[in-house]
Amino acid sequence: MYSLNYKVTTSTCDSEGRLKLYSALQMMQDCSEMWIDSEPCVKQYFSEQNITQLLASRQVEIIRVPEYKEQLTVTTSVYGMKSMFGFRNTFIYDADMNPCYKTWSMGAFVDKSTGKLKRVDDATIAAMHIEQKQEMNYRDRRIILPKEEGQRQDAVRVLRADIDYNKHMNNANYIRMAMELLPDGFNVRELRVEYRVAAKLGDILIPTLYPIDGGIVVSLSIGEEVAAICEFLG
Repeated sequence: MYSLNYKVTTSTCDSEGRLKLYSALQMMQDCSEMWIDSEPCVKQYFSEQNITQLLASRQVEIIRVPEYKEQLTVTTSVYGMKSMFGFRNTFIYDADMNPCYKTWSMGAFVDKSTGKLKRVDDATIAAMHIEQKQEMNYRDRRIILPKEEGQRQDAVRVLRADIDYNKHMNNANYIRMAMELLPDGFNVRELRVEYRVAAKLGDILIPTLYPIDGGIVVSLSIGEEVAAICEFLG
């Protein structure tokens, strides 16, 4: 297990002094990315094989939203590993180590040069520290778009500030864009996101909203291809 300590600061708060979901996702992502430092064998193998892990899906349960100046601990642990996919839990705890956010995610192992899936050998998988699966409500990673026609919204351009070191749009920014389309006062209690096509600098994303029972689904498309689907439940 790998952990990072945070404090809820001004830049991570919304107008009510509560931690923004976007900021919480960035904390989760940072911890997940830094996890590899706790697995030197995996880190060396990934470096030698020119492999990176890209997020394919994430589910988030929001137990309680922390407030300004709260101390937080973020933990990441891998509970499953296949040749081309890894599965992990990332939780955010308050100062009393009560969970505020529970998440699980699936990552795909990708060749940095080609952008295609790449297998990790059995010896590296066997050398990893696989931990117990954390308790939460695990739902399907696949999100099925409603059959009814959605409500198309204004296009959004991918800017330089949206791009990370993998040369495509950082995964938290899809959710940030989608959340701008939620109605005022919509209180997100659960989130699922499925990533399909990586958006790059200058791409035009077309958002489409689909009302569902208890929430809203937002798809973000590049042309005819769906780049990401976000499901928000209130």
